[in-house]
Amino acid sequence: MYKLNEISKPLILCILSVFTLFWGFFDNSWGVADQQWFDNFLRGDESMLVGRLVKSRRDGILSSGGLLGVVHNDPLSSGWVTKNLESQQYLAYNENKPFLNYTVYQSQIGGQGMFFSVLDQIISIPYPEKLPLFHALTALFSAIVVASIVFWFYLEFGGTISLFVLVSAIFSQWLVVYGRHLYWAIWAFYLPLAVLLHYFRARSVEEVHLLWYGFLVFITVFLQGLFSGHNFITAILIMVMVPFVYYSIVNKSTPRRLFAGLAMATFSASMALFLCLTILCFQIASVKGSFMAGVQHILFKVEERTTGDPNKTPQENYTETSFTDVLSIYLNGAFFDANNYLSHSDSSPTETGKIHFNSLIVTFLIMSGILLILNIMRTAKDAARIGQKAIALIAVTWLSIMGPLVWFFVFRQQSVIHTHMDFILWQMPFVFFGFAVCGLAVRELYIKFFPATNLNLSH
Repeated sequence: MYKLNEISKPLILCILSVFTLFWGFFDNSWGVADQQWFDNFLRGDESMLVGRLVKSRRDGILSSGGLLGVVHNDPLSSGWVTKNLESQQYLAYNENKPFLNYTVYQSQIGGQGMFFSVLDQIISIPYPEKLPLFHALTALFSAIVVASIVFWFYLEFGGTISLFVLVSAIFSQWLVVYGRHLYWAIWAFYLPLAVLLHYFRARSVEEVHLLWYGFLVFITVFLQGLFSGHNFITAILIMVMVPFVYYSIVNKSTPRRLFAGLAMATFSASMALFLCLTILCFQIASVKGSFMAGVQHILFKVEERTTGDPNKTPQENYTETSFTDVLSIYLNGAFFDANNYLSHSDSSPTETGKIHFNSLIVTFLIMSGILLILNIMRTAKDAARIGQKAIALIAVTWLSIMGPLVWFFVFRQQSVIHTHMDFILWQMPFVFFGFAVCGLAVRELYIKFFPATNLNLSH
């Protein structure tokens, strides 16, 4: 019976996690996001993938370098995604309409477009039924990857903490709207974190050859770039460091070993980024006729997203917007909005019922302090539950906040313009670990003040 319980508990958690996350990502079944927002979230971005499907269907998967883009019939059109062009992509796909021109999007490889182009050609169902199927498949990938992170928290800290993390994922409105998005493929962003967490849990950090660590970082970051581009690269870099830092603290590794691992992660992620950008330059060259056209485009996009578009005025580039102004925008964003469950007599916006990211940060800070105090006061009996793991969890929680903060600072121009999407950075993976800290603190407070209860919260 004991063995059955040991098997059934993690199995139930995995099934529960994938099921609840999938239906939230695919259909907003739990009502976490405003339905209209969910249905139309970054539709312009996704329409470029749909345009790729139309192009691949007629001219082949690797036509126009395999790049994403939009189909249109206006020879004078720049191909910039307007509302009209958005609807044209879906209409052209669902009704198999002809087109004259295809304008490529040059800022990512578009592996997700190639992947779905293959599926589009081998799956024999009516075209209007395929996009919902692709949404479901993407939502499933996202649910599995996020559930694997939840499962790691279960293995490392027990059921209580993993449920805190799972609930935070289910009720994160930003994670929900991204979960099924064909263009963004949010599962790919979390793939490096999920793989490395489970890799290091299976072996001691001291036993791992740093070259193997570097290889895993390279492969997973390359796959992330292939399927979803290298937006939010600072968060990706932090996510590949978090597992190594966590287990270095747990295993009490030397500072030399820790810094060597971080250097390896940085180098390997940089090489993966370099390979992705090189492939992108060759793709652009197949369209523009010059490898340097790709290099120039990449340099232009970096300048545009950091210091601003040189062809625009300072006012258009928001050059006077400071880092504190940008940070204020993102701190005041809503992680969860209870108004989606409430009926209002008017349509005026209200802050009542919203949980903002600044409130979460303060809560995580308080809970981190409580956990540190409990760790100092722990007895020998408590050491198996808290101790070094608690210290490591707190450390990587506050390490992970550097991903969004560095992005908001370095890519300030992009951040101030893209306030409709960049809030997801808090979830990569700071919010996950912050809720884990809360769960661990709550569990330890309960055990400390109600030691006589019969609840088994230690696992």
